[in-house]
Amino acid sequence: METFKVSVVTPDGPVYESDVEMVITKAQSGELGILAGHIPTVAPLEIGVVRLIKPGSKEEELVAVSGGFLEVRPDKVTILAQAAEKSEDIDVERALRAKERAEQRIRDQKAEDIDFRRAELALQRAINRLTVTGKQ
Repeated sequence: METFKVSVVTPDGPVYESDVEMVITKAQSGELGILAGHIPTVAPLEIGVVRLIKPGSKEEELVAVSGGFLEVRPDKVTILAQAAEKSEDIDVERALRAKERAEQRIRDQKAEDIDFRRAELALQRAINRLTVTGKQ
């Protein structure tokens, strides 16, 4: 199968760059699967997992992204993410603590003046990071 270059970039710099056979990710309009030669596309991303299929195998590399944009060109895919982490770079304990804090904030939202949407997004990010590590 034909390969193409994928770059995942954040404001802090590059997170991932490699040749892959396929990219699977969740855009706001739904899940996208991208192969080499895909038509040019730009799509806003949801908080979610970017699955990268390596050449010659069914092995997947996973990257957690916290929103951003996907730009597809026939020979390259660029993901501009607000935040992104490869599975091996995620601090599982920190993600678990963030998940617990967000869940507590949501439970306490009626008792205090808590920004519910902010707590909900924090929970989604924490769950996404844990999903990528397989430690959910």
